[in-house]
Amino acid sequence: MANVQGTESGDGAWRAGEPGVLVLPSGRTVRGRGLRRPLDPAAPTPSYGLYLLGKRPPATPWESRWLRWPDFRLPADHSDARTALTEAWRRAADERVEIACGGGRGRTGTALACLAALDGVPAGEAVEFVRRHYDRHAVETPWQRRYVRRFTGPAS
Repeated sequence: MANVQGTESGDGAWRAGEPGVLVLPSGRTVRGRGLRRPLDPAAPTPSYGLYLLGKRPPATPWESRWLRWPDFRLPADHSDARTALTEAWRRAADERVEIACGGGRGRTGTALACLAALDGVPAGEAVEFVRRHYDRHAVETPWQRRYVRRFTGPAS
């Protein structure tokens, strides 16, 4: 299930070195975040957010999409997940895209690894790429790692 909200947007990309920012090989930047941690009021806001949660998140002042993805599991709808992740990757070329779940590690790390695969990192190396450049504890379960290994290339 997807939900698109908001219309406010900011232009530009995240800066490398900002908390949670992952720089993909193409130069695209994406911010991963745990929603249980408060958003720094001094930090730039996303122009687009993809929220990976078991239930609908609160509304945001920026455009956002909800992808039903229960904690420690995989997306409820794999086709919808591929569409949402591909859209986030495309938008990251010139927008501030945020991907977030409750803690910012398991589901967020899995989604970031899928974006890395879309960006050209071999799927078998994408988890290690995200652990090296985002969070060493990202992608928490064996089935999340397997999901990333099977997530190759853009949807046809």
